[in-house]
Amino acid sequence: MDNIDFDHRPRRSCLYTPGINHKAMEKGKSLAADIIMLDLEDAVAPELKDEARNLVANIVSEKPYGKREIIIRMNEVSSPWAKDDLTMINAVKPDGALVPKVQTAQDIFDIDARLDDGIALWVMIEMPLAILNIQDIAAASQSTKLAGFIIGTNDLAKEYRATATPDRAAFQHALSVTLIAARAYNLIAIDGVYNDIQNASGLEDECRQGQIMGYDGKTLIHPNQIDITNRIFSPAIDDIEKARAIVAAFELPENRNKGVIKVDGKMTELLHLVEAKRLIAMHDAINASGDA
Repeated sequence: MDNIDFDHRPRRSCLYTPGINHKAMEKGKSLAADIIMLDLEDAVAPELKDEARNLVANIVSEKPYGKREIIIRMNEVSSPWAKDDLTMINAVKPDGALVPKVQTAQDIFDIDARLDDGIALWVMIEMPLAILNIQDIAAASQSTKLAGFIIGTNDLAKEYRATATPDRAAFQHALSVTLIAARAYNLIAIDGVYNDIQNASGLEDECRQGQIMGYDGKTLIHPNQIDITNRIFSPAIDDIEKARAIVAAFELPENRNKGVIKVDGKMTELLHLVEAKRLIAMHDAINASGDA
């Protein structure tokens, strides 16, 4: 099959929500996060996996989250909980399933065969072998339900034995090649978490770094990180005004057959028109969600 035709749904903020925490999952119904990530993996102790799975199944079955995208992060495929996780996911049919610790394209094919149609496949890029195999992993989207990548910088730090610094120097290669592979195969790319919950300025700096690189949004570990993330990953008003000017200029009768025109004194090509339309579509989608 062709890979999924992605809409312009905003995916600025992806909030990890522990699948064992009923209160947190209930709170997600009123939060402005674009994606609620119900987590059965890292956030749940081994002895609570079954209970968490049942809690997540019950709440997702109610379809309580409105326009928010709902993704369930299952346990690693090789774990003793993965089979039951997949059975539950196929039964309640969230928007997507997130698989941790993938390493090869074959991992994508194997999990895709076990995931029902209509459920998008997302994967964590958090292992060194996944970075080495990132192009093949992304290319697997051409014949599977693979929808997007989520960078796992905490796991990468552990695997690299790296020191995490504000500039994320240790992870620049991983961030870059993952983003490039995602764009090459029309996949969504979500940046990793920022761990210092109380450091708003640090979060803003890291969001801007991800946004400048081209990431669609960022994974979050606390609701107080949503507003900053949504603001930075939303198109700026000035950019929307410029985009509308580009679209209007190309629609003038004298410009309709031209590949290059001048807009506000700047040479503007058809590629700028494509980007302008994407920004406007994203802006409209954010407004429609009520979380602009």
